[in-house]
Amino acid sequence: MSSTFDHLRTLPSIRERCSKVFELAKDDKLDYFTYHAEKEERAIAFCTKIIERDFGGNVAQIPPHGRWRHFDAANLPRITTLLSQFHNEGVQPIEAARRLVDLFVVSVLLDAGAGPTWQYEERKTGLRIGRSEGLAVASLDMFESGLFSRDEDEGGDGVRQKCEAKALARLTPELLSISLQVDPNTNPMHGLEGRAGLLSRLGDVLQKDVLGYFKGPHAGISPEAKRPGFLIDYLANHPSTTKSADGRLAVQVATLWKALIEGLAPVWPTEGRTVLDGQVLGDVWKCEALEKAGAKGSDALVPFHKLTQWLCYSIMEPMEQTLGWTFVGGEHQTGLPEYRNGGLLIDLEVLEPKPELYAASAKPSGPPPAGPIPIFQPSHPAVVEWRALTVIMLDRIAAGIREAMSLNDEQLNLKQVLEAATWKGGREIAKIKRPETGGGPPINIDSDGTVF
Repeated sequence: MSSTFDHLRTLPSIRERCSKVFELAKDDKLDYFTYHAEKEERAIAFCTKIIERDFGGNVAQIPPHGRWRHFDAANLPRITTLLSQFHNEGVQPIEAARRLVDLFVVSVLLDAGAGPTWQYEERKTGLRIGRSEGLAVASLDMFESGLFSRDEDEGGDGVRQKCEAKALARLTPELLSISLQVDPNTNPMHGLEGRAGLLSRLGDVLQKDVLGYFKGPHAGISPEAKRPGFLIDYLANHPSTTKSADGRLAVQVATLWKALIEGLAPVWPTEGRTVLDGQVLGDVWKCEALEKAGAKGSDALVPFHKLTQWLCYSIMEPMEQTLGWTFVGGEHQTGLPEYRNGGLLIDLEVLEPKPELYAASAKPSGPPPAGPIPIFQPSHPAVVEWRALTVIMLDRIAAGIREAMSLNDEQLNLKQVLEAATWKGGREIAKIKRPETGGGPPINIDSDGTVF
């Protein structure tokens, strides 16, 4: 593999390449979007008001953006309750952390747009919950029921609340459909087969563990028993991890990122993905506007690695909360280029779709509100432009919020801005703009459940 291939899988490459697309936007040289710099202040003010509404001046109370928030749907502290259960059962903190990482990894892989109509009925409460929160609660129920662990006749130890390679590898769309309460007529879900494929391939990756990221706490663990949570043992023993005088560990984000981007690379689908040097790059796509501006070959590729970044953000928190670890060197993590953050920018008119975008839609339509919402494959150049601009605009909005609230980066970090302002704001304004779609995005992505 070339140095270019390796570079495009790094965190710094994301902001670097997205910045090149943003430079074209400033000169109105994109094919599908017009950037209105004069409307940025409107977006900043909108997001600032949401933070002030929900947190007042106490921004220290804003949690990081991560899967944990979705588990707590309807303000029920499900993960805290689960941790209390582990404590009462005498589960040691490091094993509790492994179990949470097991759960969070599987839950994130299930977390792509489920569609506007699917809902999950939680057995314990009777609540019907949709979208990302519904998927989180559903994954927690599956986790607690033992769907992701081996039965005792398969060599399991009777502990249901963990995720093991053999159990994951045997998951099928049909089995997942039952657990997610999917009905094609009354409770349909987008991308079901893609989700099942991710979990099944995760089981295969864990069993093979080619790069040794999932060896676990001791030698001799069978391939069938390998778990996503064994990443904790890899990180704890990595040479770059340091220990303070009081025994607390400081882990490099770059170390975690390398384990995720390399160790989980075979989990992602290969069909329709960009290939470089004979290897699939993952969530990396060609930007035609960059090509038209003179970029040659791989220089026109823009990496996002959205789901891997979402996973990275999400599993850091349980390690911090259960083990007292700190993660350092995360300045290259970016905002997430998905439809809530990106939709906010369109709905607040910072980004204006050009007529060419509607003309190129997979479902022919005219400019809104005359026609239906345009829809594209994730690889379409319009989506690549939209996502690249989203990454950079999230940085700019975060900086604007800090300036408006007289805060610095440490007082209000990007993860908090994503959680308390842009993602939440994107969902809120979508409900206002498109109540007829249940608050769907301004552009739909025909996703297989593995992108966006």
